[in-house]
Amino acid sequence: MQTNPTHTSLVALGDSFTEGMSDRLPDGSYRGWADLLAARMAARAPGFRYANLAVRGKLIGQIVDEQVDVAAAMGADVITLVGGLNDTLRPKCDMARVRDLLTQAVERLAPSCEQLVLMRSPGRQGPVLDRFRPRMEALFAIIDDLATRHGAVVVDLYGARSLADPRLWDVDRLHLTADGHRRVAEAVWQALGHEAEDPDWHAPVPATPPPGWIMRRGADVRFARQHLLPWMGRRLTGRSSGDGRPPKRPELLPYEDAAP
Repeated sequence: MQTNPTHTSLVALGDSFTEGMSDRLPDGSYRGWADLLAARMAARAPGFRYANLAVRGKLIGQIVDEQVDVAAAMGADVITLVGGLNDTLRPKCDMARVRDLLTQAVERLAPSCEQLVLMRSPGRQGPVLDRFRPRMEALFAIIDDLATRHGAVVVDLYGARSLADPRLWDVDRLHLTADGHRRVAEAVWQALGHEAEDPDWHAPVPATPPPGWIMRRGADVRFARQHLLPWMGRRLTGRSSGDGRPPKRPELLPYEDAAP
């Protein structure tokens, strides 16, 4: 990988992880690792262009149908694709279909850009990860194989101890905090061949006293009421949090805010 390469454009595809939830800005919008990465790249390449086609809740089939051809036609230097994890969290998941759809996406995207970036998504410590770990690791095996065959870079967030720490996850237990997104941006930055700005992004977070029993139970109740029950309701009714939402940044346009 070239050291400190100059890329002139970036297109990000995916779901809520790439949209930037839950890295919330003061105006209520989301920033996220892809925006942070684009800002760094823009600071080093005048006229840098950026598009983010991600929409929360999207399954890999929807990403393929709605985002892949659009991204391929943009002709960007770098394309990031993160998808399939929402599929593995569904009660029924056809991993053979997920593999076929990811293969279709990679075969379409890899020839259309200078560098395709794939990821092994982070996993929060806890019973949810333990329950779905076999599916997630099957997904990551597919990603590793596709990367090898098509010259893509794989960013291993799943193996980063820091990103498994519950303190780097929002109260919904599904999305990273601002610090978590910052670490992901650093990981992708380094994977693209840039000199590290935070060499220890993957290091464990310093220990803090654990919350007491009452605080933990209160957090569990709030999580169930505000996040788990609505999520289950959407699954049972076939709805998605992304229904009707447009892509975050649908056109490949100059990225003017170049502050990291």
